[in-house]
Amino acid sequence: MSRYARINRKTSETDIELTLELDGKGEAAVDTGIGFFDHMLKSFAKHGLFDLNVKIKGDLHVDCHHTVEDAGIVLGAAIKKALGDKNSIKRYGSFLLPMDEALVMCAIDLSGRPYLVYDAKFGAERVGYFDTEMAKEFFYAVSYSAGMNLHIKEMYGENSHHIIEAMFKAFARALDEAVTVDPRVGGLPSTKGAL
Repeated sequence: MSRYARINRKTSETDIELTLELDGKGEAAVDTGIGFFDHMLKSFAKHGLFDLNVKIKGDLHVDCHHTVEDAGIVLGAAIKKALGDKNSIKRYGSFLLPMDEALVMCAIDLSGRPYLVYDAKFGAERVGYFDTEMAKEFFYAVSYSAGMNLHIKEMYGENSHHIIEAMFKAFARALDEAVTVDPRVGGLPSTKGAL
C-alpha cells in the first residue's frame, strides 16, 4: 500500500502544491522561488528516499519567511497524512550527519506530540536568499504540523551552508528510519495503544 499524500494550501501569502511518497526513490521536483531552499528540499528527498514534488508561489517581495514556514506546515501535514494509522512503523529515528567541518544530530519520535528542540548558531545571516534563522522556523512548522518530537543539534560547524544542509540531510535520514515499517512491531509501537 502506497504511503502517499497530496496537500494544497492557499493563503494570501503563499500558494503551495505538494506531494510526498514515503516509500520512494529520492526523486524530487522543487520550485519554491528560493534557490538554496530548493536545494535543501531536494537533499531531504534524496537522502530520505522520499519522492517529493513542491511548487510554491510566495510573497518573496516581502522576504522568505512565509514561503519557508508555510512549506514546513505543508510538508508536516503531508508526512502525517502519508503515515496513516502508523501501524508497524519503527516510530523513532536518529542520525548523526557530518558535512565537511559541520556535524549535526537529528532525533525523531513520531509520537503524535509536537515538540521542537533546536540548538544551532550561524556565522552568516543568509545563505543565498535564505535567511539562516528560517531553518528553525521550518523545522518548528514541520514538527507541529506532523505531530512529531524533533530534536536538531549542531554539534559543531563553521560554514552556514554546511550546517543547514547537514540539518536537512540528518532530518531526512532520521525520518526515513522512523517511518520504516518493521513487521516485528505488529501494530502501533506504543504501550498505550495509541500514537
